[in-house]
This record gives sequence, structure tokens and C-alpha cells, in this order.
Amino acid sequence: MVDEVVLKNATETAWTAYRARHPDVDAHDGRRCLMERYLHRRWEERQSDTEDLATFGIAYLHRLPKDEC
Repeated sequence: MVDEVVLKNATETAWTAYRARHPDVDAHDGRRCLMERYLHRRWEERQSDTEDLATFGIAYLHRLPKDEC
């Protein structure tokens, strides 16, 4: 099972960093959920730490099409 603290911290870090660069994105935007699922799968595959997961999360968000959600 995923260490919930690692996943939660990585998600919060990535989402906060992404929204700082994209202030027009709503705090409850669907991209957050997509990223969280992505990070969950990524953690299960590689069991990365919080910093690595946050980096993967930011990169994932930047790859999403603008109209994804």
C-alpha cells in the first residue's frame, strides 16, 4: 500500500508549485485528481520519495493539454 504521507506531501507540493506558475487554475481543478492518480501509480512502480514524486507530478501537469479537464 502507498505510504499516504509521502503521496499527500508530493501531491500538495506539486500542486502548489504548479498553481504558483498558473494562477488561473482553480484549486479544485480536475488536473489535480489526474496527477494524484498518476503519482499513486508512479509510487507503486518505483516507491520514490516525496521530492521525486513532486517532480514527476509537476512534469505530468505540464504535459497535460490545456483543455484536459
